[in-house]
Amino acid sequence: MLKSILLGLAAMAYAQETTLCSQYATYTSGSYTVNNNLWGEDSGSGSQCTYVKSISDSDVSWSTTWNWSGGSSEVKSYANSQLSGFTKKYLSQLSSIATSVNWSYDNTDINADVSYDLFTAADINHVTYSGDYELMVWLGKYGSIQPLGSQIATANVAGITWQLWYGTNGSQKTYSFVASSAQTTWSGDLMDFFNYLAENENFPASSQYLINLQFGTEPFTGGNSTLTVESWSASVS
Repeated sequence: MLKSILLGLAAMAYAQETTLCSQYATYTSGSYTVNNNLWGEDSGSGSQCTYVKSISDSDVSWSTTWNWSGGSSEVKSYANSQLSGFTKKYLSQLSSIATSVNWSYDNTDINADVSYDLFTAADINHVTYSGDYELMVWLGKYGSIQPLGSQIATANVAGITWQLWYGTNGSQKTYSFVASSAQTTWSGDLMDFFNYLAENENFPASSQYLINLQFGTEPFTGGNSTLTVESWSASVS
């Protein structure tokens, strides 16, 4: 009887830990962290919760459901999965940032993107929620939104044509690659994007540490919508 009660309490605790509704709620297990991250919620009105389906050293499965209105040009959140605990090295010292993802949105009448978000910095101890440089890779773009700044080129990376955008957020320099059509199943090496920037945009790979690697969605506005990430994995080597 006691064993049954303890198992029930453990199951309840697990359910509570993997339902993330507060602004910066997170859940970490093994190699991955899932974040609700409602960093821009004050720019509009609505709500969002993120749910961890499974998480292990090999991959993570999760979803996020949201409803946001107001502040049509403002990002409300970035619910995401994040690779935890990798060794920080200069980009020039890395051979690969391998990743694979399978995702879907149940509503495309929204203003939102589905994207990788990576930060780099010259200081290995820089906070991980910003950097000297930010690389975004938009696998999906819905509605009239656009990345920070303006389009500076059209690039072919990893066999896909991307719009390349550039803008600044204070001193942070942000490059955004936007796929010409939604890539709901994608496997690739994110080093390809850094190599492109090093070769074409003078990105200083020999003096920038990779300090953060995430995949998630940035909603601006839209009715009740759910992003489902069936599987996401990443590794740095």
